[in-house]
Amino acid sequence: MDPGRFTRVDATTWRVEPHGPMRVPAIIFADEALIRDMDDKVYEQAVNVAALPGIVQASYVMPDAHWGYGFPIGGVAAFDPDQGGVVSAGGVGFDISCGVRTMLTGLKAADVLPVQKALADSLFEEIPAGVGSTGAITLDFAEMDAMLAGGAHWAVARGWGEPRDLDRIEEGGRMAGARPDYVSARAKERQRREMGTLGSGNHYLEVQVVTEIFDDGVARVFGLAEDDVVVTIHCGSRGLGHQIGTDFLKEMVLAAETAGIKLPDRELACAPIRSEVGERYLGAMRAAMNCALANREILGHYARGVFARFFPGCDLPLLFDVSHNTCKVEPHLVDGRRCELFVHRKGATRAFGPGHESLPEPLRAVGQPVLIGGSMGTGSYILVGEAQAEQKAFASACHGAGRALSRHAALKQWSGRKIRDDLAAQGILIRSPSTRGIAEEAPGAYKDVSAVVVAAEQAGLARRVARLRPLICIKG
Repeated sequence: MDPGRFTRVDATTWRVEPHGPMRVPAIIFADEALIRDMDDKVYEQAVNVAALPGIVQASYVMPDAHWGYGFPIGGVAAFDPDQGGVVSAGGVGFDISCGVRTMLTGLKAADVLPVQKALADSLFEEIPAGVGSTGAITLDFAEMDAMLAGGAHWAVARGWGEPRDLDRIEEGGRMAGARPDYVSARAKERQRREMGTLGSGNHYLEVQVVTEIFDDGVARVFGLAEDDVVVTIHCGSRGLGHQIGTDFLKEMVLAAETAGIKLPDRELACAPIRSEVGERYLGAMRAAMNCALANREILGHYARGVFARFFPGCDLPLLFDVSHNTCKVEPHLVDGRRCELFVHRKGATRAFGPGHESLPEPLRAVGQPVLIGGSMGTGSYILVGEAQAEQKAFASACHGAGRALSRHAALKQWSGRKIRDDLAAQGILIRSPSTRGIAEEAPGAYKDVSAVVVAAEQAGLARRVARLRPLICIKG
């Protein structure tokens, strides 16, 4: 993408002034190299989002951005219902509440390496992964609705998790306002046997080792030290979330037309927040968020069981669990006025700074853990939210490395078997039901995650705390 299309504000802030139907500017946070590597569609989509009714302040784009459906992946936008604001299924995404949780083990790399292969095999046997993967849990209609209303609380109540986890999960483990009755029968049917499964694509369970600490004080509060082993799980609401997105995108095309909204792109189909379609989508989306929270809680429970067999007494306390791909009602200051805004984050994560009322102690004193996934071979990061991120982009940050190549392009360039063998030679064990899936998620298909997080830090969105290197990756 040509940097000349933007006004450069500083080293990591690029602005498109309002023109044409744009109601607010578009702002991208990235360094020049990341900007150049982004496809032109990111610019177009950021500008199109800025034309939606009721948008507040700016259309924001994170450093890991790439082309998406309607909104760019890495897009953040907040809408004011008092100003005719809208909710967009494309602004949330199909994998509703896809997110990350990181669990501490209390182990060091030297504890894990002697049993690395056996541990990888056991995790692969225990964690269902892959396209259409199903698990041991089957939900009837009543239990489905209970799960969609209860989130991680539902999982804990049924023995698939720990009560202590709940205050370390976004929204306390349960998204209020969920309406299971607004979720289609087809969406529920797709989810009946998918609880406790990773799915496919870029979802994973990784055993990782801390290779570098950037902020000793915050790391101590997070319970992290160099050479510590952690477990990170990345997955979402599986088939249910995808079906909800599909169902409502069709409705929103008509809803936008009925409301007299001229869409710059049909993929930005939306509905007024205060409309029947808007309210139904929000209720269904919140139910999908609870599905994802429950799913990650179950997977964490499975991981605890495997680790306990290898390391008796190892119970994997939760550091944090936070979603991407959501629309959340949050209070934010706009021109000195506190407003309840509907914040869309698509391929972006919440990054509340120190003192935020939603964070439990001792996290509140330092800020929210921001969990950034890399790729199978390049490592991941744990960041902490910055106080100034509130003004920068509604307390949002990047969510991962971001794709540099499409899955189709990756398949042309890499062999899944060779990637697996090459990573094994580096001490990283990959377990997956699909060599095709490994090739699609090749490390080279992603941007440099280190460049992405440095740009996020320089932009004042979140600050680096620790770098993680994978030892084991269970891949869909």
